[in-house]
Amino acid sequence: MPICLIEGAKLTVIALNTFTLAWTHTVEKSGWEEDWRNDGDSLVLMEARIKGSGAGMEPPEDARLVDGWWRYTPPALRVPELRLANNGGPAGRWRVCTDVGCREIGATADNAPLVIASCPGAHR
Repeated sequence: MPICLIEGAKLTVIALNTFTLAWTHTVEKSGWEEDWRNDGDSLVLMEARIKGSGAGMEPPEDARLVDGWWRYTPPALRVPELRLANNGGPAGRWRVCTDVGCREIGATADNAPLVIASCPGAHR
């Protein structure tokens, strides 16, 4: 089932079941990534990675360091959608990544929330 990206009035459909949500921590300037799976009526968090630590981004005790990233499986999380803050500036931009590359999202003119959700009515 495809994933919908809603950026203000703009809708983009990604025809994949999994994606990585990536961003740079605004204080530490370190990378953060989360792998999500679309289960049809919800999004499920599968793995998270942190490039570094500090300022509210300490890796959990069970994290393992692989190629400079602290990798771990977060507690079970299933949500109907992801609503991301949109501060309108480049520092707050998010990236949605698939196996073919990343797409930066955010910075809508009206600072509307950014939403990632399942697209039950969309076709592949």
